[in-house]
Order: sequence, then C-alpha cells, then structure tokens
Amino acid sequence: MPRKLTNYEQETIINFTKGEDIAYIFTYEKTWQKHLEGRLGLKPLYDNGFGGREYELPKKMIKPPRAPRKLSDSAKKKLAERLHQNRVLSAQNLVPVGKAAARK
Repeated sequence: MPRKLTNYEQETIINFTKGEDIAYIFTYEKTWQKHLEGRLGLKPLYDNGFGGREYELPKKMIKPPRAPRKLSDSAKKKLAERLHQNRVLSAQNLVPVGKAAARK
C-alpha cells in the first residue's frame, strides 16, 4: 500500500536545457495539473501513482518571472477609474473603453 506523501515531499519541478526546445513539468499540484490538462490540452507523459504527473511542452510557453509593476498613486487611481468604467459599460452590454479612448 503506497504511503501518503507530506506537503513538503509534493514538489513541482520545471526542467529544460538551453540546447532543447522542450520543457518538462513534474508536479503534484492539482491546480497546475488542471491548468496543464484543461487549459493547455496537455496529456501527462507519466503518472507516478502518488498523485504526481509529468508533462512535456514547448519551452517558449515557460515565461520567466518578472518584477511586479510599481504604479504611482495617480496611475493607480486612473487604472481603477478605467476598470470601473469598463465594468459599468460591460454590465450595460456596451463596448469597453480602451487606453486610447481614456486619454481623450
């Protein structure tokens, strides 16, 4: 009977090399598995029987992490106003306002 793995043992590994165009993701994380299978349409290459699955995908689909945007208070206020206006228009089934229209 297989033993239950601790949360610490349930890791996610993203592996790729500079010389290949393929990346491999091994994960126990159900959220990642749903994303990889449901949204990206990938099939697991391997299931270890403990809940871990491995996937193969093009390396270009792996995006490097980026620093969060730092917005000034005035930029945050403008963004909040534009989002609010788009929600109101969307609720009324009208066309959302883009950046170009917001500048006018």
